[in-house]
Amino acid sequence: MKNLLDELAWRGMVHDTTPDLVSHFNKGLVKGYIGFDPTAASLHIGNLATIMLLKHLQLAGHQPYALVGGATGMIGDPSGKSKERNLLDEPTLRSNQAGVRSQLEKFLDFDCGENSARMINNYDWFKEIGFLDFLRNVGKHLSVNYMMAKDSVKTRIAAEGKGISFTEFSYQLLQAYDFCHLFKEEGVTLQMGGSDQWGNITSGTELIRRMEGCEAFALTTPLLTKADGNKFGKSEAGNVWLDPNLTSPYKFYQFWLNIADTEIAKVLRVFTLLPKLEIESLEQEHATNPNALKKIIAKDITIRVHSEKDYQNAVNASEILFKKSGVTEILQTLDEKLLLEVFEGVDRYNVSRDALSVKPNILTFLAEQTSIFSSKGEARKMISNGGVSINKQKVNDINAIVDFTLLQDKYLLVQKGKKNYFLVEAN
Repeated sequence: MKNLLDELAWRGMVHDTTPDLVSHFNKGLVKGYIGFDPTAASLHIGNLATIMLLKHLQLAGHQPYALVGGATGMIGDPSGKSKERNLLDEPTLRSNQAGVRSQLEKFLDFDCGENSARMINNYDWFKEIGFLDFLRNVGKHLSVNYMMAKDSVKTRIAAEGKGISFTEFSYQLLQAYDFCHLFKEEGVTLQMGGSDQWGNITSGTELIRRMEGCEAFALTTPLLTKADGNKFGKSEAGNVWLDPNLTSPYKFYQFWLNIADTEIAKVLRVFTLLPKLEIESLEQEHATNPNALKKIIAKDITIRVHSEKDYQNAVNASEILFKKSGVTEILQTLDEKLLLEVFEGVDRYNVSRDALSVKPNILTFLAEQTSIFSSKGEARKMISNGGVSINKQKVNDINAIVDFTLLQDKYLLVQKGKKNYFLVEAN
């Protein structure tokens, strides 16, 4: 089997491990799991870092388990949170679980023999356990002092005016029991997660030691942060989701193109499956051209999360903004949603279809019907200098008429100078 810990270490994906994990891997197939609380309808690229742990586990010949927390998702994990979460109802959680499952299936092989990935839901066992039974049989094994010593709890208690409810305080014990249940019923001996999960995970190894008299193991990966210390995986609009309905493939692709140069090496190692020698070769080849590396990253991740077609559409859409010629045909093929995403935030004007049907003079259109230019004189000067395009076609004649095919039978794209765009909607 592939040496998993060495692979993860050079990728910078090991933060903490329990002792003797190397020898444990050397004994044969290891079953390991990561939990995903379905508190949103989609996973985001912050989750992708831990999904890659499961992927590498499977590639190394071991068996990955993805636990969707249908039960613990009703509580909410306090780790890394400064205030109480909103509790979700069961129908919402079930809907979210379906979305999470479909995304995980893109990364893990669920039909490859003995190390096929498995999807499990902790609601399946928690629904059978009564409150008093849980307190008697499980709760007595971990003291309050032990649980309060965990950083996730101490941080919340220390937060001025915040505190922590018993509901969220109990999350640690529930997650610990998940590990214990999987150890007993499935032979799962390893739990993995982000570094903020260390306290919850080691509570599980301790519970297994006390309830079963056996050893279990833990591995965490560093939380990915930007140079400013904020969580990696968020854009100005919020989380970058894996669901194309929440973050479009175009915006997803653009996110990777716009990462900071200082994040390139980290992202190449954590989010791609490119081997060490290839990554080092790429870094050397593009040492003076970081944008080339960003394109490689964006291509790799967009295809794996979405599809080859989505990637190509995103590339085509990006070229509209940056290529000087040969993009008119691409522009005509964009659907309305993608067109509006590419030109999100540009000034928009409305013109009646009747006004366009008479094929107005270009100066009248630019200065009077739309006010893109303050006067016909300004428009005339810009056209004469080659600074006006409509639907990416250069306008060279100040006496030209507006006779362009509407994009999506609805829009005209006007470009003024190199960087100023305007959308004109016919209605």
